[in-house]
Amino acid sequence: MSKEKITTELVGKKYQAGIRAYGKLLGDPTLRLNFMQEADAFFRRCALCVWQHGGPVTQRHVDAYNAICSGDNQAPSILFFELAAAVSAAPEFTPPGFFHELVRRDQVTGRNCAAKFTELCSILLLLFAAVDDQVDESEAAYVDLCTQVLNAQIGRNAPPLRPIEPTVSSEQPTTVQAEAATEAEAAQEEEVEPAEPVEDLLAKLDELCGLDEIKKEVRSLINLVKVRKLREEHGLSVPPMSLHLVFLGNPGTGKTTVARLLAKLYHSIGVLSKGQLVETDRSGLVAGYVGQTALKTQEVVSKAIGGVLFIDEAYALTNKEGGTDFGQEAVEVLLKNMEDHRDDLIVIVAGYTNLMQQFIHSNPGLESRFNKYFYFEDYNAQQLMTILESMCKKNCYQLGEDTKEKAFKMLSEAYENRDANFGNARDVRNLFEKLVARQSDRIAGTENPSTEDLMLLTGADFDAVMAEEEPDEAET
Repeated sequence: MSKEKITTELVGKKYQAGIRAYGKLLGDPTLRLNFMQEADAFFRRCALCVWQHGGPVTQRHVDAYNAICSGDNQAPSILFFELAAAVSAAPEFTPPGFFHELVRRDQVTGRNCAAKFTELCSILLLLFAAVDDQVDESEAAYVDLCTQVLNAQIGRNAPPLRPIEPTVSSEQPTTVQAEAATEAEAAQEEEVEPAEPVEDLLAKLDELCGLDEIKKEVRSLINLVKVRKLREEHGLSVPPMSLHLVFLGNPGTGKTTVARLLAKLYHSIGVLSKGQLVETDRSGLVAGYVGQTALKTQEVVSKAIGGVLFIDEAYALTNKEGGTDFGQEAVEVLLKNMEDHRDDLIVIVAGYTNLMQQFIHSNPGLESRFNKYFYFEDYNAQQLMTILESMCKKNCYQLGEDTKEKAFKMLSEAYENRDANFGNARDVRNLFEKLVARQSDRIAGTENPSTEDLMLLTGADFDAVMAEEEPDEAET
């Protein structure tokens, strides 16, 4: 193939043949359907990633990208400037959702579908790299790295495949390939951050503005878990207890921050093996086709094992759309994993109080596993002001006295007139960012501003922010 000119027709022909051949290897109809539905989108992302490591984008890359289409899927029609932008913003390589299911099933059936997919991926990535008739050293190393990442997922350390013999721009690619192999080996080992002392984490909790009742609840929960572990160590029985939690409250009340601290606290006292926090919502768990939601949810849950899975606006999972409730499929996968990994996975669901109550009561499995509730109250005006001042201090800004008065008045009115759109700390962050932007506009026209000038947020900056808001209010 190395002597065959890489034309658009050849790319399309080789790609479609590879997808068809691999699809026939998959005996399970659902797995085959998932593969055929997800393959094109995955390999288009792969093409962008490979080209990001090569030379400049040309029309041949555009034509090749538009040729990556199989089955009955709609062919893309990307333009040159669109592809150039997509290549520059290409994400890091990650295995597709169906790959994890391949690995799991191979472990049960003894087949090697995951390994065969790795071979296909290596072949197609090198095909994409050779679109301009030359595979750069960095492109070759990147393909090797992608192969190593896939091999790591299936526990293989096989050398990367090279089914294509491209013309490489350097005669000594060994250094880059060795670096790529080192990176792949590092990716195989899951990094576990050392546990922070419980006292330090509780101190961080105490530093949070407000949340007095939440702080008491967290301390009580940690004490309960610590004593349970001590009883177990002394051979005493412990009553069954679910550590999964429901966080109730409006946006911007610190739910995610507390969840992250809880994950680390559980890691410190030995309840969780890693202590990471994985955040998601309905869009991160639910797909648009039958069977895909289970795979998508399982992939997210797998990342959270050893830590905390935080599902924001979890009530959206039980909202039925168009008569097909894919969210319920996600709930079923969650419940199964909460049982299978009950010793090393904690799930926290969060959202508005009333909607979350409905969500928990929508499924008996949810009711039995989520029986502890944390209520996050709205921040009052003084607490919101404290948060604003804290943001300023953290980022080396200062509020002028007139700015403080105006900001406090605005926050007081916002709190007193709060409704379902009240954003709590999120609104404060938006105010802070707008103040900084208006200050920048003002300082940009000043010659040789002093350090104090660069730090001070003035009443004029605040007035400029409020003036921006007036048109929106008039429209409403």
